[in-house]
Amino acid sequence: MKDEKGSLYIIEAILAITILLIAILVVNTVISIPSPDYSYEAHDSKSAQDMMEILSGKINFTDRTFLGEISTILKEHKNSKKSIREVSDICQNKFDSFKFTNYKFCENNKLKGKVLAYNGNYDNANKFTVATRTYGDYSYTLYVW
Repeated sequence: MKDEKGSLYIIEAILAITILLIAILVVNTVISIPSPDYSYEAHDSKSAQDMMEILSGKINFTDRTFLGEISTILKEHKNSKKSIREVSDICQNKFDSFKFTNYKFCENNKLKGKVLAYNGNYDNANKFTVATRTYGDYSYTLYVW
């Protein structure tokens, strides 16, 4: 019997493609590539850097930054004790809002390492991360452990 319309060849081609796809799917499911185990230490090591990026980033899509605001307060009041206390309160409230439990935030240049915000026991820290940002004449360092 002669197949003049070619329907037999079409059916054979569809069957061959179906068998080929099934074979590929079986091979794909048999070969399992193990997913890599990601280390969470890399995430922890970035926490100080991430926090400093937040502090140096724009506030509410304006040109103001948190580091800019505290630097302006210190500069306008010529680093007086009152301005340092005000900035310390602002910093403490900011870090408390982020719910950080172990940190130390200080200014290194103008205030000679004065601690502006602190929480936790630094003496018992066995592993910590450090980030530094500069705004104008002020250089801020954040320690997180």
